[in-house]
Amino acid sequence: MRKKIDVSIMINIAILGFGIVGSGTYDLTVENAASIEKKVGVPVRVKKIVDILDFSKHPARDLITKNFDDVKNDPEISIVVETIGGTRVAYEFTKAALLAGKSVVTSNKALVSEHGLELTKIAKEKNVRYLFEASVGGGIPIIRPLKQCLAANEIEEIYGVLNGTTNYILTKMRDEGTSFADALKQAQDKGYAEKDPADDINGADAARKINILSWVAFGELVDYDKIERRGVGDITPNDIKKAKADGVVIKMVARAKRVDGKIVCSVAPQRVPLGSPFALVDGVQNAIIVRGNFVGEVMFYGPGAGGRATASAVMSDVIEIARNIVAHSKRA
Repeated sequence: MRKKIDVSIMINIAILGFGIVGSGTYDLTVENAASIEKKVGVPVRVKKIVDILDFSKHPARDLITKNFDDVKNDPEISIVVETIGGTRVAYEFTKAALLAGKSVVTSNKALVSEHGLELTKIAKEKNVRYLFEASVGGGIPIIRPLKQCLAANEIEEIYGVLNGTTNYILTKMRDEGTSFADALKQAQDKGYAEKDPADDINGADAARKINILSWVAFGELVDYDKIERRGVGDITPNDIKKAKADGVVIKMVARAKRVDGKIVCSVAPQRVPLGSPFALVDGVQNAIIVRGNFVGEVMFYGPGAGGRATASAVMSDVIEIARNIVAHSKRA
């Protein structure tokens, strides 16, 4: 059974990784503290932040530690937010937190795609939660709608523009005639792209995201290595000009659908007609279309990159877990 947690004062969370998303999550908890408290019923505060870098000048410096054990061994911390990225340290810390009886919220699509099944199983065994709304689509709500609002449908297909970095680059190339290299540099300067943008450019990031969506929608996690993908690194300004002349735009589209009883996922640049809703999805915006057998096509649209947008999705999961903890505590 889940141990009773005294939430008469507040719910404490910890943030692992204090980069763009981690710091955005901290800022959101501070700026929206009053509204979050109203939604949860008690205050939600960040008690610890784990990062190996120096943040001695940050306003939250007194909360920062380099030792994950300070989180794992703290019985007052009930929710851990993992924004480290990657699949080595993040996996180790996430698994340890779940085994310690703490719920975990993540924005880490690589970790969910590779270890989501195992981590979800551990969370269930420990009677805690492992939630990952922020792993796909930045600030767009999509995981929870698939699990809840569209649950009555047989999902037939999901496809979308899932990578804000490449969409930003392709938009700059189309609208301003910018070279691929210059558009990428602008994306990095604005914080839309990592210093090493390889996973964005070669389609790996979008492949992980469509893999997660297919898991949620179809109940099966496709072998990542079997996802067909082609990136945008070889698209030239001439390709963009030719697309314009043909009345289409180039978008990198990720797709998951059932084919002959199997789930097939793919990522590739596609020529999208100007009449398509995707043609209007520019900059770092993402769009996801879900086709269900009763509802038809439903489109989700919004910011797919950036610390604040992703932090919004992170905190939606935190609030859901916090509400459940409070409700459970009142019943206990």
